[in-house]
Amino acid sequence: MDKLSTLEYINQMFPTEDSLSGVEPLMLKIQSEICRVDAGILAAVRQQSNSGTKAKEDLAAATHAVEELTYKIREIKTKAEQSEMMVQEICRDIKKLDFAKKHITTTITALHRLTMLVSAVEQLQVMASKRQYKEAAAQLEAVNQLCSHFEAYRDIPKITELREKFKNIKQIMKSHVFSDFSSLGTGKESEDTNLLQHLSDACLVVDALEPSVREELVNNFCSRELTSYEQIFEGAELAKLDKTERRYAWIKRRMRTNEEIWKIFPTSWLVPYRLCIQFCKKTRKQLEGILDNLKEKPDVATLLMALQRTLEFEDELAEKFGGGTQSREIGNEIEDIGRQNNSQSASDIRKKYEKKLAAHQGSENEEKDGNKDLSAPGAGFNFHGIISSCFEPHLTVYIELEEKTLMENLEKLVQEETWDVEEGSQNNVLSSSMQLFLIIKRSLKRCSALTKSQTLYNLFKVFQRVLKAYATKLFARLPKGGTGIVAAATGMDGQIKTSDRDERVICYIVNSAEYCHKTSGELAESVSKIIDSQFADRVDMSEVQDEFSAVITKSLVTLVHGLETKFDVEMAAMTRVPWGTLESVGDQSGYVNGINMILTSSIPVLGSLLSPIYFQFFLDKLASSLGPRFYMNIFKCKQISETGAQQMLLDTQAVKTILLEIPSLGRQTSGAAGYSKFVSREMSKAEALLKVILSPIDSVADTYRALLPEGTPMEFQRILELKGLKKSDQQSILDDFNKGAPAISQPSNVAAAGQAIQPAAPATTVQAISNPALVGFIASREDVLTRAAALGRGAATTGFKRFLALTEAAKDRKDGPFRKLFNA
Repeated sequence: MDKLSTLEYINQMFPTEDSLSGVEPLMLKIQSEICRVDAGILAAVRQQSNSGTKAKEDLAAATHAVEELTYKIREIKTKAEQSEMMVQEICRDIKKLDFAKKHITTTITALHRLTMLVSAVEQLQVMASKRQYKEAAAQLEAVNQLCSHFEAYRDIPKITELREKFKNIKQIMKSHVFSDFSSLGTGKESEDTNLLQHLSDACLVVDALEPSVREELVNNFCSRELTSYEQIFEGAELAKLDKTERRYAWIKRRMRTNEEIWKIFPTSWLVPYRLCIQFCKKTRKQLEGILDNLKEKPDVATLLMALQRTLEFEDELAEKFGGGTQSREIGNEIEDIGRQNNSQSASDIRKKYEKKLAAHQGSENEEKDGNKDLSAPGAGFNFHGIISSCFEPHLTVYIELEEKTLMENLEKLVQEETWDVEEGSQNNVLSSSMQLFLIIKRSLKRCSALTKSQTLYNLFKVFQRVLKAYATKLFARLPKGGTGIVAAATGMDGQIKTSDRDERVICYIVNSAEYCHKTSGELAESVSKIIDSQFADRVDMSEVQDEFSAVITKSLVTLVHGLETKFDVEMAAMTRVPWGTLESVGDQSGYVNGINMILTSSIPVLGSLLSPIYFQFFLDKLASSLGPRFYMNIFKCKQISETGAQQMLLDTQAVKTILLEIPSLGRQTSGAAGYSKFVSREMSKAEALLKVILSPIDSVADTYRALLPEGTPMEFQRILELKGLKKSDQQSILDDFNKGAPAISQPSNVAAAGQAIQPAAPATTVQAISNPALVGFIASREDVLTRAAALGRGAATTGFKRFLALTEAAKDRKDGPFRKLFNA
């Protein structure tokens, strides 16, 4: 507490003089408190001194206890070591006795087995000399087991001697067995009734010997059985392709005759199975020699007959022995070609990928891996193709014959085609296209029953050529345009004339090409499912489908051109109308009625025959052709008066209405919305052109720029000619149009000015106006559009007011061409 705070405390305790009387009591109280604090400090110091001494005593006691514990642990460890040494001394003698017992037992067992081995080898030697195969087989098993016990002692001379003796005995038994089996098939089995049982016992001995002995015996037996086969069919008389069936008859007869005799072999030996494998390899080798040595191309019938019999034989072997079985039931896959339902089931997909996973074993691998071929049936060996694959390189003559036959059938179908469809037919497809695919399916069935390799792929290429040829035939049947001097002289060069029958034929060609496009894809899919996996990725019909797509496009374009040719008369009639001298606006013109009659007679038939997508394509092409043509045909007219322009505008509206009704006329309204927009856009150009013609001279240039912004000076000059302006009056307007200046309102003043008539200048870009004084003479775009709209409503001239009154009166009528304008 500092001095200032002390003073404050005293002043607080004794604020007045009267309070100073309490100084003495306060001093006594403070003195008493000081004494109490001193006593507490002294007691604390004494207590701390006593605690330090006790801590030292406790630490010394703990150290002493640790030393005692360490001593006791050391003493226990010493006693444990002494105990361990005592136990080892006790067990040392026991281990010696145990090892002695084990060695004695092993020695006794080895001596006992050695005695048994010596005795067994001597007995086996006696049995081998007497050819007691049944007893020797059991003895061989015993000796083999005994020899396995002495494998670790093979360096001991006595054991080596016994093993060598046993080896010689097995060699003797092998020679006896082979010698006895050499008599099998010679006829001795019928003389000696015990021979078969004797040989059956010999098989037990062979099983007891090494596996290589069994393999050698079976191979020798099969080779001996097939020796006569090689001798018979290598002769000049039977070494022919047409004798192939007799080869398979020989082996089947051999197996049937010797079935009882061959029962002496254990079933695990698979003797008939191995015999058939060797027979197939020898047969393949001989057939390859026959086919390679042919001086001329083989006869197709003989070749196919030999191949068919070979395939049937392979199927019989695969069914008899199993393994690598391959289904040849492909009828369902091929029958799906051309059907409406093209969906795939799960089983179809599974079969497809199982087919891809099935590996075809080549003949080279079979020759290299001969031992693997002798595996159990069903363990991977595939009889399919073991012989028949040798025919593959020689089947080109068959493919050539198939191609020739298909082409001849195609020519016949096209010649007999009536180019018509029976009434009530659902698909409206030509019979020749359906018949062609039926013929192709039969050809595919024939080939797939024979091979599914390179030959089937070659046949698929033939199918491509045949279908392309059919597409060419359809293309050639389409109506052609006029050619030659006469057509050029009459102005018909390139034009296509089509009758009602021609239009139906074109629709049939479109439907047939669509059918062929779809069915050719199904054909490729079916072939890819049945052909070998290495060719499946190369099966593609995209080129053929492109050919038929081209036929469809050309057919629809031809259909449009045919209708355009029909419109020629009406378009010519439109140009012959005296538009410049018409006195009043009446009903729609005759050429409009002609266009309506042409479409009314053709569209319902086309709509009933064409599919919606192609009918829509046809409509788009027709609109894109007729709209611009009508627009250009206006320019072909000589002169168009104000009344004539009003009449032509009415005709334009009528033609537009007729075109908009085409989808309903064809009973196909699925894409009518887009088509209507397209027709409105195309016909609006002709309407804009007529509105320009109807506009006054002083605003014709501005109206032309507003309604036809993409127009050219040449078209504008032609519009002036249609309005009946003279050359002298046109030039000033053209000059102002090319410069972007307003048109002159008084043509007579332009003529009086004596300006020279200049040829029309090419279209140029309107330059910016630098003189502000000219701004007032140029109407804004909004003003031009307003005036053009007023012209469209008939607010420009008195003649157009009469036309407007006529149309207003027509609103009250329930029918007629004017009524259609308001219903559109």
